[in-house]
Amino acid sequence: MYAVIMTGGKQYRVTPGQTLKIETLPAEAGSTVDLDKVLMVGGDEGIKVGAPYLTGGKVSVEVIGHGRGDKIRIVKFRRRKHYRKTQGHRQNYTEIKITGIQAG
Repeated sequence: MYAVIMTGGKQYRVTPGQTLKIETLPAEAGSTVDLDKVLMVGGDEGIKVGAPYLTGGKVSVEVIGHGRGDKIRIVKFRRRKHYRKTQGHRQNYTEIKITGIQAG
């Protein structure tokens, strides 16, 4: 069984037991959260597609922890103009583990 969920403005295809890093959730490490923006659920009994979300569909996740991603460098440069600007960014994330999928 798998599901397509939406969180943090992004869509993810998830299966039970999978771990992934998503945008930061306001939950403590070790807690359980239910994500209710389920777009699609597929399995042995077929595919259910929401419009846009499945009513009654939810994905249960366990929050493993929070962290920060790798640093990326932003460089702005104009040749022959004595203009150079560098900037760095590290995105916050929440690591989760999928514990259950419930179709509506």
